[in-house]
Amino acid sequence: MAGHSHWANIQRSKGAVDKKRGKLFGKLSRLIIVAARSGGADPDMNLRLRYAIDKAKAVSMPKDNIERAVKKGAGELGTGESFDEVVYEGYAPGGVAVLCEILTDNRNRTAGEIRKAFDRFGGSLGTTGCVAYLFDQKGVFTIPASATDEETLFEVALEAGAEDVKREGSGEEAVFEVLCPPADFDAVAAALSEAGIEPDNAEVTRVPQNYIDLDADTAGQVLRLMEELEDHDDVQSVSANFNLPDGYEVG
Repeated sequence: MAGHSHWANIQRSKGAVDKKRGKLFGKLSRLIIVAARSGGADPDMNLRLRYAIDKAKAVSMPKDNIERAVKKGAGELGTGESFDEVVYEGYAPGGVAVLCEILTDNRNRTAGEIRKAFDRFGGSLGTTGCVAYLFDQKGVFTIPASATDEETLFEVALEAGAEDVKREGSGEEAVFEVLCPPADFDAVAAALSEAGIEPDNAEVTRVPQNYIDLDADTAGQVLRLMEELEDHDDVQSVSANFNLPDGYEVG
């Protein structure tokens, strides 16, 4: 992928090609279980559950898997597993801030494994709060540039409460990214749907306030760490504040 690319864009590009569906479905099942356990089994009354189910549907997770996860979370299939929600923060090579959102049934095991991943790829696990202040919670919609024109998208999104619409990437990989406050996520989603604009991805996530430009050597180190963290069963999402150098090809 050429040009300045954020980690979120790299994830989308790689995910389209080599998604490990079994592992992904397992992570999404955890997300649904925790959401249903904390807010109930009705997605109309539990926004967090609805977002989790929408995320699962977006990657074609089977309906039976989704329903089973909801029932587990609601206690209809026994007590089942209990997952803790944890956020780990640290630094990748080049001073890149990294934030991992975790769902785990064993905090000690997961902490050790995440620390080892940071150490292996030249980073360091930090203390709570060391990088979280560098990220904002945002609703993010990713829309293929071929699906709409910027003027139409800008008008629809901003009227519904979006803060920004920007184009990322070039050629066939070009996308529009729509950002909004979490409180306006539903309104923006409804406006896009009404206008016939279908996002490739829609979620409330952590967005860096600023980005660090990396050289090629450091970029390789950082990407290896990001991929190691993403591949961990307990990691739900990884946010990081880096750009790749112009012309850098992601392997």
